Amino acid sequence: MSTSEHESHELRVQPSWRFLFQHPAHFLAFGFGSGLSPKAPGTFGTLVAFPLYWFLSAHVSDALFILILIGSFAIGVWVCDITGKALGVADYGGLVWDEVVAMLLVLFFTPTGWAWSLLAFALFRFFDIVKPQPIRYFDQNLQGGFGVMFDDIVAAGYALLSLAVIKSVLP
Repeated sequence: MSTSEHESHELRVQPSWRFLFQHPAHFLAFGFGSGLSPKAPGTFGTLVAFPLYWFLSAHVSDALFILILIGSFAIGVWVCDITGKALGVADYGGLVWDEVVAMLLVLFFTPTGWAWSLLAFALFRFFDIVKPQPIRYFDQNLQGGFGVMFDDIVAAGYALLSLAVIKSVLP
């Protein structure tokens, strides 16, 4: 049985716009609604990071951006924990705030330009989906909102390391 089929059997409530607006944590955990996508909610959640990044990078200092990332991670632990408990599935696929925060981190350190941004997106999605070790270990063994958030931060680290290697070998 696939993860999505397994999740659908355990859900206490079917996620919907109504569910998202029942608690601010649900709305944020579902990436402002992007996590409701019936196909590839993690990808749609990752895309939410782009306009957030463009806005923040144009209006806040680097130091404030880092503080916002730290705060967004901490809030993510809380909102994903609350929403996972309400759903009855701790790491439901529609919980995408982890992708949003992790992709914001990746974009912050990505060289400028569309090609770099697209590569960063592809690398992050690859590592988030494939979950090479130790990402898989953290995904399977860390519980609650922290577990939901942390494995994506590790995937972001893999994406950033890959970008650094690629940039170092280019002329």
